[in-house]
Amino acid sequence: MAQTSLGGFANKTSASIQQKSQRVAFLGMMGVFFLCGFLTALNELWVPYLKDLFDLSHTTASLVPVCFFIAFFIVSPIAGKVIDRVGYQRGIVFGLLITAVGCLLVFPAVSKYIYGLYLLAFFVVASGIAMLQVAANPYVAALGPEKTSPSRLNFAQSTNSLGTIIGPWVGAIFILGTVVTGATETNTSIVRFYSALACVLFCSAVIFAYLIQLPSIESVKTSPFDNEIVWNNRPLILGVLAIFLYVGAEVSVGTWLIVYFKSSLALQSGVITVGKIITFYWLGAFIGRLIGALLMNFIAAPKYLFINALMAITTIMISINSSGNIAMVSILAVGFFNSVMFPTIFAIALKGLGPMTNRGSGLLCQAIVGGAFIPVIQGTAADNFGIQLSFIVPMLCYLFVVWYALKGANQSA
Repeated sequence: MAQTSLGGFANKTSASIQQKSQRVAFLGMMGVFFLCGFLTALNELWVPYLKDLFDLSHTTASLVPVCFFIAFFIVSPIAGKVIDRVGYQRGIVFGLLITAVGCLLVFPAVSKYIYGLYLLAFFVVASGIAMLQVAANPYVAALGPEKTSPSRLNFAQSTNSLGTIIGPWVGAIFILGTVVTGATETNTSIVRFYSALACVLFCSAVIFAYLIQLPSIESVKTSPFDNEIVWNNRPLILGVLAIFLYVGAEVSVGTWLIVYFKSSLALQSGVITVGKIITFYWLGAFIGRLIGALLMNFIAAPKYLFINALMAITTIMISINSSGNIAMVSILAVGFFNSVMFPTIFAIALKGLGPMTNRGSGLLCQAIVGGAFIPVIQGTAADNFGIQLSFIVPMLCYLFVVWYALKGANQSA
């Protein structure tokens, strides 16, 4: 009897330790998502800044998101193999260090005044973020029951949205806020800002390397037979296309907001103020993600995804066919309906993959490359038809997400 009691106490203690370890791991992943969101959102400030600095066309300026998001396509499969060998925790450490190096590469770009060096720095930053995304998303999905993974991933990704809120607000001061001053002041401000970012990333890498012990989650190497199973998984393969188009649409809308507000809507505000207005786009995503994490405990994930994609289309249509504050508020509202799309598609696509989750995550993260192509297509449309009408491009992307939620997410459809 005493042995039974002792065994029960040991089991409870072990379970308590495991739950505490999972909570720490979950908080750590939320921190990773915050950094990813913060750094990614800065692209939307660099596009108008570099467009004015080098007198670029819309199409040429869109090379910023091209070089940033093409890294996800190139690096994600490599990241998946690295994580197979070294594990999730070391993969996160590597991702943080690579991102920090990318921040440091901004320095020669600033001092040499060469557009190509800026693009190289953005590529390296994105390479580190790709490593972080490949590791963090499936890790969070695996930290609990598969049924609740969409809700859990949405909640964890809420800090990504928080990062995208704070990123433009802070970045507008250090990047856009220096446009009206001399070159020396501009260089000093940007160098200080990216020095601070590199320091934060290096310190985070040290914390994950030595101060946090993540609970291990089995990572299984793939075989040719396993790969065949992956490629025959309908929700996953269509989910890859859905991620490609969704990320492309989200990035494209965010990329051209400042240009849209300053040109087509003729917003009469300083450049810093206009830059900070983007915060409301990402604030909507943050609020929407928290609401989504709650509601998806009661509403099926595909159904909730369908509602949000349909509303994103509706708000874009309103903006295209209106002017002034209505056009501005409606296009900003797209951020709210974007909120649940990435983590929900990600969780739906990974459902049931088991030991093939790493492989599936790598494919989905490769699809983030959509952020490299859709802004270019919209930029070209803006050069030819005007910035306001160009928002038809992301609207068409959301149409596929609507279809995926209705049909594509169903394995037997």
